[in-house]
Amino acid sequence: MTGIRFGMQMAACLALLCASAAQAQQANMTFFVSSVGMGKGADLGGLAGADKHCQDLGASAGAGGKTWHAYLSTQGAGAVNARDRIGKGPWQNVKGVVIATSVADLHSDNNKLTKENDLSEKGEAINGYGDKPNRHDMLTGSQPDGTAYPPDKDMTCKNYTSSTQGSVMLGHSDRNGPPTFPTVKSWNAAHPSRGSGGGCSQADLISTGGDGLFYCFAVN
Repeated sequence: MTGIRFGMQMAACLALLCASAAQAQQANMTFFVSSVGMGKGADLGGLAGADKHCQDLGASAGAGGKTWHAYLSTQGAGAVNARDRIGKGPWQNVKGVVIATSVADLHSDNNKLTKENDLSEKGEAINGYGDKPNRHDMLTGSQPDGTAYPPDKDMTCKNYTSSTQGSVMLGHSDRNGPPTFPTVKSWNAAHPSRGSGGGCSQADLISTGGDGLFYCFAVN
């Protein structure tokens, strides 16, 4: 009986240690892919709504003490570059893997953004090309260097306020896709959204392999 009690105590201690280690990893997390979208296609309520979504998801994973911003650019008057709103780095995922050491590193071929490393705030892998359902399309509204597009063509679904007409630039979180497309390996500028709903609806995003997800970075 004493042996059984001791074994149960050891198991409880190990479980506590594992839980503590997981919580510590999540607290040190400075990058994740949103596990869920906001359900309205590319209408995120603007940058403020997207940032709040990142903040809420980060808090749910025990990292609410950080300030979280979505990796999104805007267009038109007062255009914002995604690269300018995510802090200076380095950034690491929930497992402690450093995906980039700086803004320049993030936008270089040296970054460590892969399907294995682009984890959600829960530490889960995001379905990619070949998985069912494919969810690898990330909203970015950005050019490959992380800057905003000129205002002549909508690439942000009206700065993330439209769930009908428009288009938004998407990146592939798994750096993968049909081999006939030259930009499939781009994590932030693989292709624009499209679809029968106008290009910005939830159904449109799902139809090309997305789910309204986006990247979240801790700025501090």
